[in-house]
Order: sequence, then structure tokens, then C-alpha cells
Amino acid sequence: MLAQIAIGTVIISATIFIEVLCFQWAIRVMKGYGHRYLASSHTLHQVIVLTGTTLWLLFALSLSIWIWAFAFWGLGAFASLEQAVYFSMVAFTTLGFGDVVLPQNWRLLSGIIAANGLLLFGLNTAFLLEILHRIFLRTK
Repeated sequence: MLAQIAIGTVIISATIFIEVLCFQWAIRVMKGYGHRYLASSHTLHQVIVLTGTTLWLLFALSLSIWIWAFAFWGLGAFASLEQAVYFSMVAFTTLGFGDVVLPQNWRLLSGIIAANGLLLFGLNTAFLLEILHRIFLRTK
């Protein structure tokens, strides 16, 4: 049990670190290039900023899912990488079909990955809302 909690803590820490790095990169791009688009009242420019930011955040979430999948596969929880990726995606998004499950000796990690997904989706939502807020402030 303690091993699962320790492994889950390390993986959550890694995914949060990656997410924050992606936020920082997005902020740098916005400061360097995005200010022209953020200051613009053109709808197309606003759509470009929101679409680009959303796709970048989706990429960051995908990295987290892949990290979990490789961890599950490396721990021997799944026979194939495809099963590990599928389970990671379903658990991370808290969809939880239940057709592919962790073996009993690793099942605590299923709750940890779900908590990780909830946390990162919340962070991404907050980031996107901040971008929307800045767009609307500049277009008034």
C-alpha cells in the first residue's frame, strides 16, 4: 500500500511539474507574440489565441496520460502498452468504464490517477478562464 502511495505521489508530482512548465511556456509565447492577438478586437485573433492555448493544454494533459501509461506498463500492471494507455485515459478522465482494471496489488493507483486528472483538468480550466478574462478585458 505504501509503495502505491509513494509511486502515485511521484507520478502526480511529475505531471503537475510538466503542466506548470507548459503553462510557463504558454505565458512566454503570449508575452512574446500573443499580446498582438490579445489586444486585437478581431474575432479571428481571439479564436487563434483560445484554440492554440486549448490545444497546448490538451497536449500537456496527453503527456500526463502517457506518463501514467508507461508507469503502469513498467510496473507490469498491463500486458500491453495499448491496455495501459487505454486504462490511463479512462481513469485520468474519471470516465471509468471498468472493462480494463488494475490488478488488485496496484488498484490504489486507480484512485490516485483519477485525483490527478481532476486536479489537472481544474488547473487547465482556470488557465483558460484567465486567458478569456484577459481577452475580454482588452477588447472593452
